Amino acid sequence: MTPTPWPTVPPFGALPIPPADAVEHLGLDLPVGRLTAIRSRPAGPVRGVVLLVPGFTGSKEDFTAFLPMLAELGWDAWSYSQRGQADSAAPAGPDDYTLDLFAGDVVAVAELVGAGRPVHLLGHSFGGVVARAAAIASPGSFADLTMLCSGPHGWAGRLERESEIIRSKGSAGWWNADNPHTVGRPDAELTADEAFRRLRMGRTSDDNLIAGAGILADETDSTGELLETGLPVLVAHGAADLAWPTGWQQTMALLLDGQYAVIQDAAHSPQLENPAATAAVLDGFWATTGTGPVHPAAAG
Repeated sequence: MTPTPWPTVPPFGALPIPPADAVEHLGLDLPVGRLTAIRSRPAGPVRGVVLLVPGFTGSKEDFTAFLPMLAELGWDAWSYSQRGQADSAAPAGPDDYTLDLFAGDVVAVAELVGAGRPVHLLGHSFGGVVARAAAIASPGSFADLTMLCSGPHGWAGRLERESEIIRSKGSAGWWNADNPHTVGRPDAELTADEAFRRLRMGRTSDDNLIAGAGILADETDSTGELLETGLPVLVAHGAADLAWPTGWQQTMALLLDGQYAVIQDAAHSPQLENPAATAAVLDGFWATTGTGPVHPAAAG
């Protein structure tokens, strides 16, 4: 495999991971600090670069098993942990976790991994809100946008309880409140997934979570601004997605004149619950969009 210009970093957590020749663990150095990333490269010709942005309480590991499936279809597939998530750089203070800053990281990462060419962008849940803001801010950086299990806006009071717990007891305190059966028990007594998610929650910045909850509660709808970018859009979700009203997602797709897909046998994380069907939906969309429109800002 051809060496990359990015340093290798250790895997985060103890979940089983694909072999190193299937998934690379890399560091991307941005002004905020080092964001950790994973990458799967095709064995043959590359059809394009895809960038997947994880959601609230998530990290790049939400796509570890999924990226090799995309690589098998010819896509140079990337994901990264956002600022404050898991083992990525975590600046201190709420002012470092605005939507504009999250979105700016997406644009910067796209520039690095796409080598200046537009990339296919996907945002999952909260990652979709961030990806949408990035697409609006820099349309020329992207060939298209996929909103996966992510809606047009938030609603007042969302995650209010969780935010209060984090403010008083931290991210680990939130985990303990929702998972009392794990308190005080060693990793060996938990499932591998429970042990990993407990570690990730404890390592995720309180400022990241509180700011993310505020962004998810924001009722601002930027669908019109996204439409003005001219980017092709896919809105997709699991048939049993309960985290965001599916009617909102379908209406958003209609307003954007975008594609809309419901992934059967899946809920809020289709890439985990029905990866084959999810990969097929994404592959079909990306195959039709080319490099996207040439935006005046990009042409300059």
